[in-house]
Amino acid sequence: MGTQPRTAAEREAKIALARNKLVLEQAKAVGLLGTAKNTRLSGRVPSELIEAAKKRAHVTSDTELLELALSRLALEDDFGARLVGRKGRIPTDIDLGI
Repeated sequence: MGTQPRTAAEREAKIALARNKLVLEQAKAVGLLGTAKNTRLSGRVPSELIEAAKKRAHVTSDTELLELALSRLALEDDFGARLVGRKGRIPTDIDLGI
């Protein structure tokens, strides 16, 4: 077994790296990421935004950040929209067992 992270920052980094790995694996599994990197993306954004996003995601390169961000966006589900769409559809007298 691996050693447990000692500080909150180490725990946060370990969780972020595991989450990133899962997102990228899922993106590969559905065919969004492959071996070919055949598109170049360019744009202007505030450097503060890039640095904050890299820090939060625990990545170091712009390419890693873009792959991760685009994968998350492409894989995002519509749970929130579906939940809000159910408003008023659940009977008020439902027994929640609480």
